[in-house]
Amino acid sequence: MGRKPAKLKIIPLGGLDEIGKNITVIEYRDEIIVIDCGLSFPDEEMLGIDIVIPDVTYLEKNVDKIKAIVLTHGHEDHIGALPYVLRKINVPVYGTNLTLGLVENKLKEHKLPNVVLNKVKAGQEINIGLFKVEFIRMNHSIPDACGIAIHTPVGVVFHTGDFKIDYTPIDGNMIDLHKIAELGKKGVLVMLADSTNVERPGSTMSEKSVGATFENIFRATDKRIIVATFASNVHRVQQIIDAAHKFGRKVAVSGRSMINVVKVSSQLGILVVPEGLIVDIDDMKELDDSQVVIITTGSQGEPMAALSRMASAEHRKIVIKQGDVVVFSSTPIPGNEKTVSRVINQLFKKGAEVIYKTLADVHVSGHACREELKLMHRLVNPKYFIPAHGEYRHLKSHGKLAEELGMPKENTFVIQNGDVVEFTKDTARVNGTVPSGRILVDGLGVGDVGNIVLRDRKHLGEDGLMVVVITISSKNGKIVAGPDIISRGFVYVRESEDLMVEARRVVREALKVCENQNITEWSVLKNTTKDVLRSFLYEKTKRRPMILPVVMEVHEK
Repeated sequence: MGRKPAKLKIIPLGGLDEIGKNITVIEYRDEIIVIDCGLSFPDEEMLGIDIVIPDVTYLEKNVDKIKAIVLTHGHEDHIGALPYVLRKINVPVYGTNLTLGLVENKLKEHKLPNVVLNKVKAGQEINIGLFKVEFIRMNHSIPDACGIAIHTPVGVVFHTGDFKIDYTPIDGNMIDLHKIAELGKKGVLVMLADSTNVERPGSTMSEKSVGATFENIFRATDKRIIVATFASNVHRVQQIIDAAHKFGRKVAVSGRSMINVVKVSSQLGILVVPEGLIVDIDDMKELDDSQVVIITTGSQGEPMAALSRMASAEHRKIVIKQGDVVVFSSTPIPGNEKTVSRVINQLFKKGAEVIYKTLADVHVSGHACREELKLMHRLVNPKYFIPAHGEYRHLKSHGKLAEELGMPKENTFVIQNGDVVEFTKDTARVNGTVPSGRILVDGLGVGDVGNIVLRDRKHLGEDGLMVVVITISSKNGKIVAGPDIISRGFVYVRESEDLMVEARRVVREALKVCENQNITEWSVLKNTTKDVLRSFLYEKTKRRPMILPVVMEVHEK
C-alpha cells in the first residue's frame, strides 16, 4: 500500500473571536511556519495586567518542527509577543524593513540579542523548508505591510494580514493587486482574511484625505497644536510633519512609543523629516505657540500615555493652556470610548479646543470595508475560506459575505482559536483542537497571574480586606492576645468603631467556644474566624470583604 498523503494543517492560536494577539500555525508533515506573533491589551476585568500574549504550548511541544516566524507588519497585535515567545522558541524571523526595525527595538529592550532577523522586500519569494513563502505588498495604517502566500505541496495558503485598498497611498506604494490576481488565477487552496471592518459598507477612505483636514486645521489657527495618534501610524505622522513644514511650525514628539517609532522610521528613510524640523520638547519654550506642533501618544485615553497626563496636569513638560488646539487623529478602539471621552472632557475644561472624529475627518481606518473585501475575494477566488482578525460577529459576517459571493457554505470555516483545520487538495475539515488561550503578563511575571489571582484582585477591589490577628500560647493553645482587626478598603475604622468593636466581640466568642472544646488546630481557628466574621459583616453591611485570619504563636516561659 502507498503512503497516505500528508495533510496541511492550519491552526490559529490567537486573533479569532478577539482583536489582537494574532498568531497562526501552518503545518505540513514535520515542518511548521508561524504567521505573526502579537499581543493584546487587557480589558477592565484584568486588574493590574500589563499585556496579554497567546498560549504557545503547542509550539513549545513541536519546537523542532518550526522553521520560521513570518511577519505581516509591525503593529503590536502582530509582533508584540515576539520577545516572550522567542525566549522559549528561538527560530529565525522574517519581515520587511520597518517591521524588523520595530522588532529589533523590542528585542534590545528585552535583552535578546541572538535572534536571527531576515529582511525581505514586498514582492520577494523565499524558500523555507518545504514551503515557498511570497511577500505581497498591502496597504495598511503602517508602511511595509504585506500579505503572505505560502506555497505548500497541498496548495497555496494566502493570508491577507491587515489590509485596505488605498489608490493614493502616502508613500506611493499601492497594494499589489496584479500579484494577488495572478495568485488567484493559478489557484489558491485557502484564504485567511482581515474581518475587522466587514460590517462597514463601501470602501475605506484614503489616508491622503486626512492630510487635507490637517492643512485646514493648521491654516485656521495661530495657537499651539497637539495631535494625538497611534505611534505606529507612520503615514499619519508623515502628514502631520508635512503640514507643520508647510505652515512654518517646528515639531516636538512626546510619548515613549512615539519617540521610538519616529526614530526607527526616520533612520530607515521611511519617515521623511526636513532638516531641523523636529525639536526637543525642552526647546519649545523658546518658540511662539504659532510655531509649535506636538505629536503625542494617548489617542485611546490610556491613563499613563502622554496626552492623558497632559489632560490631568501630570505631564512634567507640557501644560495644556487656554486656546491650545488638540486633535484626536484616531477613533476609540471598542471598550476605550469612556476613557477617551474622559480625556476630551478634561481638555475642554482646561480651555483647549478639541477636534475629534465626529467633528472633522481627522482619521481613516487601516482596514478594508465590505466592498474592498469583495474585491479581494473575487481576485483570490480561493477554494476554502477562513475569516480571521475579528470578534466572532465579524468572523460570522465575513463568512456570510463569502457565501453571498458564491462560496459553498461547507467551504467556509468560522472557527475558534485552537481549532485544527486539515486540508488535502480536495477536502477540508476541522479535526480536533490544540491548547490555546491567553497568558497574562504582569510586570516581570509571565503567566504567574491566572484566574484565581484575578478573582482575588476583583474581590479586593470591590469589597476590601479585613485582617484578623490572633495570638495563641504554644504551651496550651489558649488565646493570649487579640483578636485585632485591621480593615483596608472596607470601612474607615475611625468612623466605624462600633462595628469593629462588635466584630471583635463576635470573633472572640467563637474562639472561646473552640477553646472550651480544646480545639487548637490553626486551620480550624482560621476557618471559624472567617465564617463567623463573614456572616456578621454581611448581616450588618450587606458586603463581603476578603477576610484574612493570621494566627501567631508565642512561647511562654
